Amino acid sequence: MTKDLRPPSIETAAIEWRDGVPCSTRFDDVYFSRDDGLQEARHVFIGHNRLAERFASAPAGSSFVIAETGFGTGLNFLAAWQAWAVSNPSDSSCLHFVSVERYPLAREDLGQALALWPELGDYAAELLEHYPPPVQGAHRLVLAGGRIRLTLFFGDVLEAWRELDFQADAWFLDGFAPSRNPRMWDQAAITALRGHSGPGTTLATFTAVGEVRRLLVNAGFNMRKTQGFRRKLEMLAGELPKGPEMGAGENLRPPHSIAIIGAGVAGTLLARNLAERGLAVTLIDQASDAGMAASGNCQGALYVKLGVEFNDQAKLGLSSLLFSQRYYAQSGGHCWHPTGLVQLAYNDVEAGRQARFTARNDYPAAILRAVDAIEASRMAGVPLPNGGLWFPSSGWLEPGKLCRALIRHPRIQQCFGFDVHRLTPCNGKWHVAGNGEQDVVADRVVICAGHLSPKLIPLPNEFRFRTIRGQVSHLPETSLNNPSVVLCGPGYINPAHEGTALAGATFDLHDHSPMLSVDSHRENLSMLAAMVPGLLKGPAAAIDPAVLEGKVAFRCTTHDYQPVAGPLTDPSGRALEGIDLFTGLGSKGLTYAPLLAEYLADRITGQPRCLPASLARRVATQRCHKRIATASETIGA
Repeated sequence: MTKDLRPPSIETAAIEWRDGVPCSTRFDDVYFSRDDGLQEARHVFIGHNRLAERFASAPAGSSFVIAETGFGTGLNFLAAWQAWAVSNPSDSSCLHFVSVERYPLAREDLGQALALWPELGDYAAELLEHYPPPVQGAHRLVLAGGRIRLTLFFGDVLEAWRELDFQADAWFLDGFAPSRNPRMWDQAAITALRGHSGPGTTLATFTAVGEVRRLLVNAGFNMRKTQGFRRKLEMLAGELPKGPEMGAGENLRPPHSIAIIGAGVAGTLLARNLAERGLAVTLIDQASDAGMAASGNCQGALYVKLGVEFNDQAKLGLSSLLFSQRYYAQSGGHCWHPTGLVQLAYNDVEAGRQARFTARNDYPAAILRAVDAIEASRMAGVPLPNGGLWFPSSGWLEPGKLCRALIRHPRIQQCFGFDVHRLTPCNGKWHVAGNGEQDVVADRVVICAGHLSPKLIPLPNEFRFRTIRGQVSHLPETSLNNPSVVLCGPGYINPAHEGTALAGATFDLHDHSPMLSVDSHRENLSMLAAMVPGLLKGPAAAIDPAVLEGKVAFRCTTHDYQPVAGPLTDPSGRALEGIDLFTGLGSKGLTYAPLLAEYLADRITGQPRCLPASLARRVATQRCHKRIATASETIGA
């Protein structure tokens, strides 16, 4: 029986070990051959898809896509990863592996199963380190320094193939036997599989069931029976004939060069992502270095406020949070401080919201859990009057340092002190004109200049963006009882670092001054005193706001407070060729930026997209156009 779980959790697999092999009690079937699971994976999937030779011939900067039905223990994935590492030495080519699993293994079971294969130990350890918690939806894991990208969908197979955007070069048709798991092998599943295949796509499966073969033949595959592995006498292999193919995806020819305008967290993350995929990137900013504007705070909290209802907005927030936590742990270096974070129930309204949140949702404790005031105080190392939600894998970042570290790559050309005035398409390229500087010319351009983005868009200013001033205050460590974790509420306070703790930020809709404001400092102090009484040593009034240091930055947000990432469209929805928009991240840029940079890089390079279709719509540029009244509406007015 399926457990009645609240979202976003998903039921994990029930495992029973029989003769040293993991078996599913739900399907009463083994996860891999009792004879030798790794050799079975190599025989059935690696060999019959001719992967060694195809991997070896993949050019630098290209990608190869394997799709799989039934991730299980991940053994097939690790076998493919090992074959790729042996066969393809390029540092810029990428193996994408797309897999679906309705009942994911718990991390402990996965580790026990993969421990059977010591030769895969290094690969298994990295997979386990990044293996996502059991929550519904798509998870993108970036492994082997970006040479391996795993899109792991926890949910129903038909939902996965409907939501994910990719075209497979090879299929691993796995999962349990058709007689035990018929939904994985029925007409609807095969039809969906065909929609993600193109000329030359190959497939292999351990089964030789006649109905499966018939469905694949009817879908257009040339199928053959061939020798199975050990006790299985026969298996199936096939290929989609090469020829004209309708509906080819966009961006089949990735650009050779790309210009990115804006060197904040969003721009530098995207630049590094594309450079590692082999593209030549020119990073443009009017400042003298990266991370000087809104991304230039000395500290920033990794935080997102998840909604009470698990809708698409909450799904995007959760996906962004999990991906950013993995990214910073892997690539943040000394800039990342995983202290944990408490979202405080700082007043009755917030306490009520958190009570509804915990009643309607079921998040694994590895993501968050409710804590009372006693436990929250113990975690923070300071007395707290309220409990809240504990995020153990969050923390804080030094964003400016991160930006400057990200751009140190041989394929990233830095173009600072360049004040962009105009973007012009000409002869299939974009010309970026500045203040007397020589134009930067590139195949594609991405605008990610924060609140300055609207003035750079080469369309009439019809976008629903808002600029919001925010000021943070730098508090001397000696002026407060320093928490050891990030504390969030109506504002936030980070643990002190190098003698200073950052608190803020104000939310100023009508103040556009770039200068530090004493009133804004006073507002931050009042917020902090109300959120965590006793955190400041002495009353807030005892600290002179006139002598505090801090920083003013301007956030760019949208009408619906959701970010923008994707092709720039005109009001009719038509995408302009070769130009993208990446902005509107508001105050949650550190959380949203890593996943959306990955998504935008996927789109630009024509590789499988990390965002499912429902979430891609949440960040599309089209929704941000101002609504223009029709002629009839104007006359009627």
